Amino acid sequence: MRTEQEMYTMIIDTAKADDRILAVYMNGSRVNPEAERDIFQDYDIAFVVRETESFRKDRTWIDRFGDRLYMQYPEENDEFPSDVENCYGWLMQFADGNRLDLHVQTLSYSLKMMEEDRMFRILYDKAGCLAEAPEPTAEQYRVKRPEESQFLFVCNEFWWCLNNVAKGLWRKEVPYAQDIVNLHVRPQLITLLSWKAGIQTNFTCSAGKSGKYLYRSLSQEDWDRLIRTYAGGRLDEMWEAADTMCVLFHETALTVAEQLGLRYDVKEAEASLGFFRHVKGLPEDAKEVLTVSKEA
Repeated sequence: MRTEQEMYTMIIDTAKADDRILAVYMNGSRVNPEAERDIFQDYDIAFVVRETESFRKDRTWIDRFGDRLYMQYPEENDEFPSDVENCYGWLMQFADGNRLDLHVQTLSYSLKMMEEDRMFRILYDKAGCLAEAPEPTAEQYRVKRPEESQFLFVCNEFWWCLNNVAKGLWRKEVPYAQDIVNLHVRPQLITLLSWKAGIQTNFTCSAGKSGKYLYRSLSQEDWDRLIRTYAGGRLDEMWEAADTMCVLFHETALTVAEQLGLRYDVKEAEASLGFFRHVKGLPEDAKEVLTVSKEA
């Protein structure tokens, strides 16, 4: 496996030898001082170029970077918007284990991206074109103190979408229930736990993508409870994990609301959890939902 220095040398030497390339900068986990270093970190590299067309037309120019196992051309996917005149990329997994996510970007596009994501490092500026680039900072990745409207939305979204989890599990629709949990319900829990972590660190922490760094700021008990909300495909396991998620969310919401002086709709939470547990207890041949107590 090529070393980090070998990869950097190859990338910068390519820029030096190609008149079309004005500068090189990097973002991603290798720039983030809070990211743990490991063998799977990819190289997120942007070549600042005069134009992208000549790079796009030559499908062989990337061969210089190494023997590829497989790759992706993200801008070729019609499902996502792209601006190939200003940005075009090649995502490459090499046979030696390294991965390079490489984009060629016009100067105006690069400066815009560097303004939006200010965690970057300039590796080489042949043309001096990045002199006006904003100062890099990780501030945008810090957990931010929520407004009350944000807090209320997250809580309402969690408790409302729980209805669909209960319905899906009662119907034994495992794929549907898993999607509702992981795409709609869990993100609210991660957001809420991020705010709790922010409170405990005076809002100086980063939660990381999908909350992967929350273990650094939460108590071991809270982290262990979060892990227990991830279920396999058995219905009983999914019911239990979802219930654990509800209790963790409710207790955390109470804490966050108290610490930040925010309103929390306890009646809504208790009604939603009561409905969830009622549906859990319905027989398979139930003909009606029946009257639901609002007591959790």
